[in-house]
Amino acid sequence: MEMLVDHIRPESHGGKTVRSNLWLACNKCSEFKSDHTHAEDPETGRKVRLFNPRRPDWSKHFRWVDGGLKIEGLTPTGRATVVRLKLNRAVRVIARGNWLRTGKHPPRD
Repeated sequence: MEMLVDHIRPESHGGKTVRSNLWLACNKCSEFKSDHTHAEDPETGRKVRLFNPRRPDWSKHFRWVDGGLKIEGLTPTGRATVVRLKLNRAVRVIARGNWLRTGKHPPRD
């Protein structure tokens, strides 16, 4: 999996190239996020801010389901992020299954 440095707040929206605005993302997550800062929550239909991966509250917005194969959004932000970044696309679920078998998944908080 190729990783790259991505802007949380895109440069096209005034985001700066500073550590607090950068994160590591796989190339597909970066592509699916594109220059979006918000996405629609599939449950409420409201447009909400995407999850900021620099914040330490992952478990507030997400949880592992199906034995660690899939990510479930628990909040509007979590649900919108799961959909926008396509976090449960088939290739990711297959990869997580492989990581589970080798003991490298799920990650620890």
